[in-house]
Amino acid sequence: MHLLVRTGGLAESMSRYLIRRIEGNPAIVLRTQTEIAALEGGSHLDRVHWRDNQTGNSETHAIRHVFLMTGAAPNTQWLDGCVARDTQGFIKTGPDLSQDELSTAHWPLGRSPHLLETSVPGVFAAGDVRAGNIKRVASAVGEGSITVSFVHQVLHE
Repeated sequence: MHLLVRTGGLAESMSRYLIRRIEGNPAIVLRTQTEIAALEGGSHLDRVHWRDNQTGNSETHAIRHVFLMTGAAPNTQWLDGCVARDTQGFIKTGPDLSQDELSTAHWPLGRSPHLLETSVPGVFAAGDVRAGNIKRVASAVGEGSITVSFVHQVLHE
């Protein structure tokens, strides 16, 4: 298994405990300063090309699965003025929305926002982009499932 890290190491984004486990696992090849350059395949992934940004060397490997961790900072600046966000840019939902935020957003409904509903009625947020999330895949999947039931409720309103 190859672990590609765009920066010089894992210390900025990972606990020392996890770093030791990765470095101590002979099945994991840690490649810092390295980025995916291309993905190839037809009906499925066949090959991954990556580039070492220090040396400029490129490699191609027959790989069928890629898992990405794109970072812990939400990319929500494009929502500025659209939905309420916290000071770090995470989207506020449900009970985390203050009355002032709902007033500023001109919340038009007689009910409060549903658990995962943003300051815009019928617009929901789930997973890592949501304020108060716990940054785990299982919880994001669960939030997505819950959101489906809320969407059905909103459609019947």
